[in-house]
Amino acid sequence: MTQITGTRRDGVIHVPAGTGPSLWIPEDTQSEDALGSVKATYTVKVDSATTGGTLSAVEASVPPGSGPPPHAHDHADEAYYILEGTFEVLDGDRLITARPGDFVFIPRGTTHRFKNVGADAARMLFLFTPAGFEGLFYEIGERAVPGQPWPRVTEKDVERAGEAGPRYFP
Repeated sequence: MTQITGTRRDGVIHVPAGTGPSLWIPEDTQSEDALGSVKATYTVKVDSATTGGTLSAVEASVPPGSGPPPHAHDHADEAYYILEGTFEVLDGDRLITARPGDFVFIPRGTTHRFKNVGADAARMLFLFTPAGFEGLFYEIGERAVPGQPWPRVTEKDVERAGEAGPRYFP
């Protein structure tokens, strides 16, 4: 599942549109209403293995009202480039509204979260540097089935996230 389908030639990595491992991700596994919420779809465009650990990029399609709980990454900077829809981004205690074309950079150690505040699915590109955080998505996600509706978060998803979380949020 961790193999990227892009090609590398003379140091350039090319990942065509519509390719890369797609995963259904339970974004919020900590709130009281997490069970039964809808999973997002994350498509890994490049990962640590592909870039030698320098960068990972993940395209996310996020259902309305979805997003992870507030958290911080101690070992990676994170950035969002908004493709479609509207996201509310938490920066510590400040809220930012991010729309298509907006870019948000989150330095490591900063408490943050995002939430799709629109009525339709919203899309963004995540960037992590250095790479490695995408490993959490591989661990807690399940292969997305094209054309199928987003599945609901289950007890097993919550358990998997609880086991994997400490490896990515020390």
